Amino acid sequence: MQNLADKVVLVTGASKGIGSAIARALGEAGARVIAQYGSDLAGAQSATSDIPEDRKMLLQADLSDMGAVEALWSAALGWRGRIDVVVNNAAVMLWDGGIDEDDAAWDRVWSETLQVNVLAPARILRNAVRHFRQSKGGIIITISSWSAQRGSTDPDTIAYAASKAAIKAATQTLARGYAKENIFTYVVAPGVVQTQMSENFAASQGGAAAVNSSLAMGEWVPPREIAALVTFLASGECRHLSGATLDVNGASYVR
Repeated sequence: MQNLADKVVLVTGASKGIGSAIARALGEAGARVIAQYGSDLAGAQSATSDIPEDRKMLLQADLSDMGAVEALWSAALGWRGRIDVVVNNAAVMLWDGGIDEDDAAWDRVWSETLQVNVLAPARILRNAVRHFRQSKGGIIITISSWSAQRGSTDPDTIAYAASKAAIKAATQTLARGYAKENIFTYVVAPGVVQTQMSENFAASQGGAAAVNSSLAMGEWVPPREIAALVTFLASGECRHLSGATLDVNGASYVR
């Protein structure tokens, strides 16, 4: 297990799915965890229940509101006076903005998806880099998706795939631009993970059995495996991996 006792880590979307597993794993590794959630306070409390009170902070923020994003960063930074690692995990996947939907639905889905999946995390990235330049270094971990590389199986989630590609590119750009200042960034690109979001997606593809039949291992990725990888990256033990996209999909998409 990694020892993150000296790290202050901000995790967005920490109340469920991958984010919940990440918050829990970081806490187990000794990190001081700032867990952002949108509306699911109970989920955030559950994810951090094993973390001592003095090593955790729960922050509510609506990532569709840029003012709330700025307030989130200010509150997170003010807790311990520093942030060492940022995990940009929060995202939405909407299904009602496909090619055949009306213009209003199309525009609404694209607007919400880009705000939560790109503009909000990009603002957090910007604030993180500014802070890390003053503090002589830091780590950014972006949770993207294999959809960023290969597109989505379901064209109704076109906005989601595009958003994950955009935040991936933004993260890689920071890796190239700030490596000499000890700012290291990583992209984690999961395949089908055992979360509610994936269950919703599977329903649009004919059910879990249909999805499993397309996977090399015939099973979904456990969130704890994503969390273990994020915990390793947060340790800073592999600096020269900065800029890399790490595929976690059980050999279903190899490139």
